[in-house]
Amino acid sequence: MSTPKKLIGAAALALPLVVALAGCAGTGTDAAAGTAGSTDEQKPVRIGVVNSGDPYWETFTEAAADEGIDVELVNFTEYAQPNPALSAGELDLNQFQHVIYLATYNVNSDDDLQPIGATAIYPLGLYSSQYDSVKDIPAGATVAVPNDESNQARGLLVLQSAGLIELEDGGSPFSTVADVLPDSKVKVEALDASFTASSLPDVAAAIVNNDFLEDADLTAEDAIAQDDPSDSAAIPYINIFAAKAEDADNPTYLKLVEIYQNTQAVLDGVVEASGGTAVLVKTPVDDLVASLSDVEDDIRANS
Repeated sequence: MSTPKKLIGAAALALPLVVALAGCAGTGTDAAAGTAGSTDEQKPVRIGVVNSGDPYWETFTEAAADEGIDVELVNFTEYAQPNPALSAGELDLNQFQHVIYLATYNVNSDDDLQPIGATAIYPLGLYSSQYDSVKDIPAGATVAVPNDESNQARGLLVLQSAGLIELEDGGSPFSTVADVLPDSKVKVEALDASFTASSLPDVAAAIVNNDFLEDADLTAEDAIAQDDPSDSAAIPYINIFAAKAEDADNPTYLKLVEIYQNTQAVLDGVVEASGGTAVLVKTPVDDLVASLSDVEDDIRANS
């Protein structure tokens, strides 16, 4: 079982490679330099990100301006920074994390930041060099998953969604190989994440992190199964806009989510920046909030 302190690091690593710590762009403000909020009467909406250099953010700010909303991007250099900045009122929104990361922050910091809109999920895939379909994997075969806490649980949930295993109590972001029920179709072996791809000649299939696809001469299109964004088990891995609880119904902030979700040039840019791996989603906010609450409860129960 994971502890919250361990999970916060693992959750950060589970964020897509595309949101690696990017340099400050012309449209953003480097928060590491200590820039404070605007004091103008009509302040811009300050959104904390960790990848303001990606071109789609400029497209987004231009689309918001067309709707009469002035957006200022605040670029951060560490994942640990945007949530405290939001809580302290230095930001109005942030967009850099998935639900699990936010839940972990809330529990560890006794905070109550809330998701107000979904952006994308960056699927974790199952790959095979022997089989073209999950259905072809024979009973009793061995499938590899990463052994790090966050990605192991996520990989197990992918296997369960694909019908290869069943997890005790339906599985959770804290599931381990020990939770695989004995009557599951396949056996599961946990390996270092950097070795799952190289294990493909020796196992029926393996969960491979996106970070290691290129080195293994794989692409996301080679996956025979991956997170299903419509599956409730995948919701904790959806990236989100987050706000303070008292601002969750702010119409301007909700309009910005709508602009992000419905501006095709922004969406195309998100997919391009991810190397084609991003799956764009419009998961209802109520579902995101419910998932956040469930994960927070799981973290407390496992602390």
